[in-house]
Amino acid sequence: MKLSLVLLFAFVLPLIRAQVPHWGPCPEPTVQQAFNLKQFMGRWFEIAKLPAQFEKGRCIETNFTLTTDSSIQVVSSEILKGELRKIEGIGVVEDIKNPAKLGISYSYVLPYSPYWVLSTDYVNSAVIYSCTDILRLFHVDFAWILGRTRTLPDSTVKTARETFVKNNIDVSRMVASRQQGCDKTL
Repeated sequence: MKLSLVLLFAFVLPLIRAQVPHWGPCPEPTVQQAFNLKQFMGRWFEIAKLPAQFEKGRCIETNFTLTTDSSIQVVSSEILKGELRKIEGIGVVEDIKNPAKLGISYSYVLPYSPYWVLSTDYVNSAVIYSCTDILRLFHVDFAWILGRTRTLPDSTVKTARETFVKNNIDVSRMVASRQQGCDKTL
């Protein structure tokens, strides 16, 4: 048992170094009621996030395109070291009774990761949460505040952060995303 825990931590901890690990299983936040996938589609800009190893650049945005009633194409981009980088993925509604609980994968060999819409008004902002549970010993959080524009009013960001806190999601390490100078560089 000790050896397996040592091996687990030896291989898993480097993968989550930039993320925010917490003891215990993932929380179960409340998601957007009566979520409308079609209205959610389109371009979203990252306003704030919990640190994530896979997001190191600036001007991060994601475009969602409906492919069927329950699946979407996901194209995310960022500017890293002066270069525009894009990654394409697939999103699915994992439970038709709860369409705000999406799963997204950027690889055919990896399972879908949770991508839960906690709150959105569809036209201004969205509050997104993802959590990966590691053997119910600890979990790794991902959280984003998205906007239809590159900036949001401070009051909107504050309300979004309160949504996370109300759902027992620790956003004390949340940082503002860099969305300045995006149109000038590429």
